[in-house]
Amino acid sequence: QVQLVESGGGLVQAGGSLRLSCVASGRSIAVSAMGWFRQAPGKEREFVGGIRRGSVLTDFADFVKGRFTISRDNAKNTVYLQMNSLNPEDTAVYYCAAGPALVTITAAYDYWGQGTQVTVSS
Repeated sequence: QVQLVESGGGLVQAGGSLRLSCVASGRSIAVSAMGWFRQAPGKEREFVGGIRRGSVLTDFADFVKGRFTISRDNAKNTVYLQMNSLNPEDTAVYYCAAGPALVTITAAYDYWGQGTQVTVSS
């Protein structure tokens, strides 16, 4: 059974930074594409970025390019989302997901974490 657990969310002022972690159990992240998504109140869940299966190559939504980075530590079976220059529009619940390929469609991912709240104050 695969489980993903996110952590690292919280309240931060605009311009600040947070690092989210996603720890996987039951499956090696090395064999999965790992995506990060977010969902703000009243909005659909949207792709933030991700890292390709068996690779260090990443991809990001335009609205976070240059501000967010993603890395993986296969030994810890953990994926990280480093978020810099946060603004109030980044406020959302952030989810990590595992799937066969790095795509922007939520339905393509097999496993999801429970999410972690990120709140950016102005």
